[in-house]
Order: sequence, then C-alpha cells, then structure tokens
Amino acid sequence: METEKIGFIGLGNMGHPMAKNLEKAGFPLSVYNRSTEKTEDFKEKSTVYTKIPDLIRNNSIIFTMLTDDHAIKAIYSEVLKSDITGKLFVDMSTISPEASAEIATAVKIKEASFIDAPVAGSTVPAAEGSLIIMAGGEEKDLQRAMPYFEKLGKAVKHLGANGKGIAGKLSINYFLSAIYQGLAETVLFADKLGVERTAMLEIINESASGNGATKVKTPMLINNSYDPAFALDLMLKDILLAQNAGADFPLSKVLSETYQSAHDEGFGKDDVIGIINYLKK
Repeated sequence: METEKIGFIGLGNMGHPMAKNLEKAGFPLSVYNRSTEKTEDFKEKSTVYTKIPDLIRNNSIIFTMLTDDHAIKAIYSEVLKSDITGKLFVDMSTISPEASAEIATAVKIKEASFIDAPVAGSTVPAAEGSLIIMAGGEEKDLQRAMPYFEKLGKAVKHLGANGKGIAGKLSINYFLSAIYQGLAETVLFADKLGVERTAMLEIINESASGNGATKVKTPMLINNSYDPAFALDLMLKDILLAQNAGADFPLSKVLSETYQSAHDEGFGKDDVIGIINYLKK
C-alpha cells in the first residue's frame, strides 16, 4: 500500500513523542501545535504548519491528540471548515463519549472517515512506541491507519464502532485511578507502621498485587518526586468522564471526591501518584 501523507495535531506530553515516532519511521509527516515552540524539533525532517487548513489540505490522514473536550472541539471546528472528502481522522485524545460522537458524525457528514483511538500508557510508552491503542471505527479505516498505529503502540484493540475506543479508555482509566489511590494509601499505611518504603514496594511488586502500574510509579514513591508522566488533573478529568458515562459504583464517589480534593489543594499538576501527598496531609 502506498504511504499516505500524514498530519499530527497536538504536540503535548503525549502527542510530541508519538509524532516523533512517526517521523523516525520515515513517514511523510506534517505537524501543528498551537504553541509553536513544540514544533521546533520537527522542522528538520517534517513540515511544520502554523495554520490548520494548510495541514488539512496537504495530508490525507490526520491524527489529533488534545487535552479535553474544549481543545478537541476548537480544533475540529477549524478542520470542518475545509474540504475533507476522503480523508481519515484519527483522534487519540481522551474526551467525553458525547464529544467524540459529535465529531465523528460531523466528519462523516463531510464524506470523511473517523476513528476514536485513545491509548493506554503515559509518556514513557509514548516515547517507546509501546502504547495500547483502543480503536472504535470501521474495519477498512482501521486497516488504513494500521501502518501508523504499529509505530505508536505494541497492541491495537479494535473494540467496535465509533465510540467503543473511548469506552475502553474510560474503563481502563477508572481502574487505574483505583489502583493509584490504593497504592498510595497502602504505602502511607506501611509508613505509619514503620515499614521501610522501599521494602514495602518490593513486596507489592513481587507479589500478586504487583502490576505495570505499581512498578512504573515505584521510583516516584521512593524518591518522593512527582514530575508528571500523567498529571493528577488528567486522571480527575477521566474519572468525571467515567461517572458521566455511567460509572455508578461504590468506589466512584470516593475516587471523584479524593482526586477532586487533591486538585483543590493544589496537587493537580503533579503526577497522578502524587495523590499520596494529598492523602498524607
């Protein structure tokens, strides 16, 4: 299959390393970011656009990776002003099911295609190209995007029609929010009982309770340093999205209240496992 020209909109903490992997793979790449400093290191090998319509016109597959509903709607309001017939849009953001459905419908009305393809994994898997991609869309569109997905992730899960990718992402992040709060509470409990933190984390990680999430956050907990790989505010956003989508369980209220309170106390920009500093107060 002939390589298509691809565009990437949104070069934040996740989007930048993802776009870099597409560039390293040698695909003809164009990028756009609202703040232009994020585009500087793409100028040598890729095309940098300062206007969305120019990027849309010159590429046939466009990836978007934005922070929230507001940001994604702002971008697609620009996208939809252009002739997008025959183009494929792949949104890898974590947004509300309602916003995703609205954009998918608007794109299809203009005779283009749309996949919602959010990812599991934070900045390190994004840089390594080892994300898990959860896709909602038509099979033919998925196949069209697959050469690029293979450079972004280690697994692609086609979960069904438009909206199912977002559904999978909200579900896994709901689980992760519970894991991180549980891990933080366990570490604080062990601290209180006088168990050395490094030893406790070794026990957690080497036992049945250990998993990728606990292991990746262990260095932060040991060093008591919480530079964001995935910010607490982003997890709060996803918990609230899950609640709005129907996550009505005993833990739902507890999680939303804890993460909201941590945000209110000023911990929102820390990594999600920085919830431990709020719980310690």
